[in-house]
Amino acid sequence: MEKRPVRIGISGSYGGLNLGDEAILESIVAQLLADTPAEITVFSRNAKDTERRHRIHRAVPVREISRNEATQEVARLDLLILGGGGILFDAEIDIYLREVLLANELGVPVMVYGVSAGPLVRQSSRELVRSALTPAALITVRDRQGHRLLEEVGLQREIHVTADPALLMKAQPLPDDALMREGLDIPRRRIGFSVREPGPAAPGMSADHYHHLLANAADFMVQRLDADVVFIPLERDHLDLQHSHAVVAQMQCAQRATVLKGEYSPGQVMTIIGGFEFCVGMRLHFLIFSALQGVPFVALPYAAKVAGLLQDLGMDTPPMDNVNSGKLLAMIDHCWDFRANIQTLIRERLPALQERARENNRLLVSLLGQLRSGTAADGRS
Repeated sequence: MEKRPVRIGISGSYGGLNLGDEAILESIVAQLLADTPAEITVFSRNAKDTERRHRIHRAVPVREISRNEATQEVARLDLLILGGGGILFDAEIDIYLREVLLANELGVPVMVYGVSAGPLVRQSSRELVRSALTPAALITVRDRQGHRLLEEVGLQREIHVTADPALLMKAQPLPDDALMREGLDIPRRRIGFSVREPGPAAPGMSADHYHHLLANAADFMVQRLDADVVFIPLERDHLDLQHSHAVVAQMQCAQRATVLKGEYSPGQVMTIIGGFEFCVGMRLHFLIFSALQGVPFVALPYAAKVAGLLQDLGMDTPPMDNVNSGKLLAMIDHCWDFRANIQTLIRERLPALQERARENNRLLVSLLGQLRSGTAADGRS
């Protein structure tokens, strides 16, 4: 490579206003720019929003451009990063792998960066993943389940198990009047809740089932702890907001519940979560933010990526399809009583997980060095 800034493209689930994905991108960009002069282009669903939020050179509207235009964008890159996040699943696999396939055709090196995989049930999806990722220069996955599934689909090459880049996020200050506007300025015991829409990444999840579960759980925590509950929608422009209100609507103690109203950065949401005594949640990055703030939590693991985090933290939670209200309330009650133990577990396990998250960037920087010196080879065994 020339001695100019390296041209890196990042393709993933960005610009969709999911704060978990935006945390991933923020972390990838921050780590990369700390080590490498880079000109970063992000393939985004909302290019203007991505350019506003992140320290990047430019963003391109990936869902709007033609294959020809995408080819031109990929051709100018020195390296394409796919990830991070849970983007390798049946319903949208062809969308997320388009730029990877173009890079393979053009001879542009690809790094798969801290992804999750699944569900991958369709044979066509599994074959596409295998053919698209086999030539990659480097592959890292954020959990062991992803590693196992990529092996199952026939990817016969080295795969590094790292961790989610968002584990390196830091809390950020809130606007001066934010807590007052949200009604969170008066000291009270508060419990954070996170819901999500079923969506294509969790096709087996029943919304009615988990609405009922979480409404009962929220009522239980209001009555048992004299607490207020605060719902944190991580996808405001999609269905998190509606599902949060749907859960509140089923609560008997709905007057003690609130849904976060304002728009915040991932680091600001972390600050809000830091004011909670306990959390109950479904979304992976809500749980990651809770862990980073040392807030004990109970998770409803709707997907392998959530189960992977629990495994890494040494926390046990039954699968969602095996949970009824009685079991969930008993589990919440037990975890509340032993919340100090959970905090200790998080404090002990988190540093090793964060070190694994840093490995993504270390491997990336090493790959860039190999590409500059012309010694890089693909990862096929």
